Amino acid sequence: MKINWGTGIVIGMTLFIGFIMYMVITMMTDKNYDHDLVTEAYYAKDLAYQQEIDAEKNANALSSKITFEKTPEGIWFSFPKEINQKSIEGSLQMYRPSNEKLDFQLPLKIEGGKMLVPKDLLVGGHWKVTIDWNMDGEYYMFKEAIVY
Repeated sequence: MKINWGTGIVIGMTLFIGFIMYMVITMMTDKNYDHDLVTEAYYAKDLAYQQEIDAEKNANALSSKITFEKTPEGIWFSFPKEINQKSIEGSLQMYRPSNEKLDFQLPLKIEGGKMLVPKDLLVGGHWKVTIDWNMDGEYYMFKEAIVY
């Protein structure tokens, strides 16, 4: 049987459409491709945004910024000297844009001006770090995107 050029074009287009349909169905149903790029309480967070702006301004007014260093133990966060370790309350949140299941939150436990996020909690890739704390009645916030 001989296939003419018209039949070849129809077969080619049918195979192409079938491939595209397979990819669309796979991407829509497979949990490996399920990426949560926004938080669950997106609108509630948006309403509190001015408080975040004020808290970030307070953090930027400190003598130095919070810095981080990747080590074999994990990530060490170094805090400015004026952070009073006894009267501080807050948390460190690690947000993974590509997988909501990897997100976690730790209470702030600063020892010697530093805090460690252990490597067993971290997976290589892009993270968004948010450190927020209350010190002497003022709110502070530090945000940074890092790659581990």
